[in-house]
Amino acid sequence: MARAPFELADVSVSPGSRQQIDVPVAKLYTHAPLYIPVEVVHGRKPGPVMLVCGGIHGDEINGVEIVRRLLGSRQLSRLKGTLIAVPIVNVFGFVQHTRYLPDRRDLNRCFPGSESGSLGGRVAALFREQIVDQATHIIDLHTGAIHRTNLPQIRAQLATSEETERMANAFGAPVILNAELREGSLRHYAQNRGTPVLTYEAGEALRFDEWAITPGVRGVLRVMRRLGMLSGSKRRREPPAAEIANGSSWARAPIDGILRPQVRLGARVARGQQLGRVADAFGNAEGEVRSMADGIVIGMGRLPLVNEGEALFHIARFDEIDEAESAIETFQSSLEPPPDSLY
Repeated sequence: MARAPFELADVSVSPGSRQQIDVPVAKLYTHAPLYIPVEVVHGRKPGPVMLVCGGIHGDEINGVEIVRRLLGSRQLSRLKGTLIAVPIVNVFGFVQHTRYLPDRRDLNRCFPGSESGSLGGRVAALFREQIVDQATHIIDLHTGAIHRTNLPQIRAQLATSEETERMANAFGAPVILNAELREGSLRHYAQNRGTPVLTYEAGEALRFDEWAITPGVRGVLRVMRRLGMLSGSKRRREPPAAEIANGSSWARAPIDGILRPQVRLGARVARGQQLGRVADAFGNAEGEVRSMADGIVIGMGRLPLVNEGEALFHIARFDEIDEAESAIETFQSSLEPPPDSLY
C-alpha cells in the first residue's frame, strides 16, 4: 500500500519528494505579506515526523545555517518518515536582527498561543497548529543571547521521557543540562503534549560560529539515525558519552565597570575560584567575580561593559566532573580549527 502524501498549509507533498512551502503568517503595515519558510522532505517509507527549527529568537542565526546544511545532506534521499525543516520561525525578528517580535514579546514565551491574542500569541498559535502539532519529535535550535555565548549543549527534561533521553544521548553534545521547563516555551508545550523535544544551545546571537554549527548538523543527523529515519553506517563512530549536569547557576558582576575575564568557555573551575575582575575605567574601584561551585563554564558574557548584577559566567555542576571535563576536551579536539572561544 502506497504511503499517503504529507499535508502542510494546504500543500500536499508526495512520498519520495521534497517541497518548499511558504506559510502565510501576517502582513506588514506596508501591506507586504510575510511568510514562515518551511521545507518538507517526505520519505517513501513510514517513520517519525521530525521537526527541526531555528530562529524562534530572530537574532539566533546559527540554527538557520544548521537547517540549511541539514537540507543539503545527501542522506535525506534515503529518508524514512518525514522531516519538517523551518530555518526561521520568527521572521519579524530575523529581518530586524532582533530577538523579539515587533511588540517586544519573546515568541518562546507565547506557546501555545491564541488566534485572538497578541502578535506573539497569534504567531505561536499558527506555528503550533500548522507545524508543531504534526511532529512526533522536535529539535529546537538556539544560541546565547546578544553579547553572550554558549558552549554546545543539549537542554532537556530527561526524567519524564525515555525517548527524550535517547535523543539527547544520540546528539553528541559534550554537555546535557537537565533543565526545567519554562512556561510558554516551545519545549514546555511540546513535552506537555507528549512530544519528545531537545533544545540545542550553542554559540552567540548574530554570529556564525563554526564550532557550534558543525556539531549541530552532526547531532541532528545522529538523532535521525538513532530514530531509524536514516541508515546507520559501520564506519561512523558513536560520539563520546555526554555528561549530564545536575544544575547550574550564574556568577554575576559585583559592581558596575569593565570586565576582564580570566577563564574561557569550557573551562573547569573550582568553588571560590576567581573568574574575572570588574573595575571602573580608572581602576579606583574593583570587584572580583568568583565561582559559587565546582563545575564547567558553559556560557559567558562577551561584552566587557557590565552593570552590577549582570550574569557573566554560567557554571554547570556535575556529579562526575572529571568525566565532564574529559567529554569537553574530547569535543574540543574533534573541531578543526579549534574555536578561539573554547580555549
